[in-house]
Amino acid sequence: MKSKLLRSKWIVLASLVLLVFLSGCEGISVLDPKGPVAEKQYDLIIYSLWFMLGIIVVVFALFTYMIIKYRENRPNRKESDYAPNLHGNKAIEVVWTVIPIIIVIMLSIPTVTTLFDLEKAPEPVEAEPAKEPLVIHATTADWKWFFSYPEQNIETVNYLHIPKDRPIEFKLTSADAMTALWIPSLGGQKYNMAGMQTTLFLQADEEGVYDGRNSNFNGEGFAAQTFKVHAESESAFNEWVSNIQNESPKLTQKKYDELLKPGLTDIDSFSSTHLEYVNHATREGMDYSVKRYRELFEQKLHLDKIKEEETFQ
Repeated sequence: MKSKLLRSKWIVLASLVLLVFLSGCEGISVLDPKGPVAEKQYDLIIYSLWFMLGIIVVVFALFTYMIIKYRENRPNRKESDYAPNLHGNKAIEVVWTVIPIIIVIMLSIPTVTTLFDLEKAPEPVEAEPAKEPLVIHATTADWKWFFSYPEQNIETVNYLHIPKDRPIEFKLTSADAMTALWIPSLGGQKYNMAGMQTTLFLQADEEGVYDGRNSNFNGEGFAAQTFKVHAESESAFNEWVSNIQNESPKLTQKKYDELLKPGLTDIDSFSSTHLEYVNHATREGMDYSVKRYRELFEQKLHLDKIKEEETFQ
């Protein structure tokens, strides 16, 4: 009676845990893809999960069979019933060598092919003309995002607009700490690193507002280094670009240097880009950042010295 009650409690607990996990899946963006890149990654995730679930089922089935067949208190048990001969057994050695190799191959092939596919712009749907990718330079600085549109000669801070059904070619770099651009609904993350440039292709097939963030920890402002992605029609995007070009101020070098200082800031937009002054993906860009941070450090030391002198007075 006691064992039945204990078993019932474990069944209820397991059911509750499963219910919690399933209820949380609704809010997982990577399981609700909104573009071809996210769709390919979603297919790879689901394939891997089902494949690994199959392995788990086989392993636990064999495990259950063994503990029942060779249990200590089984009926008509004899000491001679279990006499394994594993030492030098070539058949068993082949099995436990070949099976892991097959598992690795079946997981590696779709993973590698998907990774290579994602290194180029998404292909258009059949019967639709191919579109040139929209180039956006995504630059990070503690703890904000700069999105430069060189073709449109505009720049936004902490938000961006993109046309749907058109590939987006993000050119990623950083003015300081290593970060990573991640828009879960549109695809996986890629790193932003100072002095170099990485490329990430994404695309939105549905209009909407998607969450983006830095997925690589870089200090106290990490949690707030987020942005919104507005996916809209081509005409709405062009109208937005026109408004920024005509209504927003130019991004001066002085203003950009102020924005580079560590700290959080609100969304903003400009009718020119910081690429006119510096490209942080180059060696000169790294030197520019080092110079700026040296100046800030010297200013801080100067202010600390003044405060110290005032305290002694």
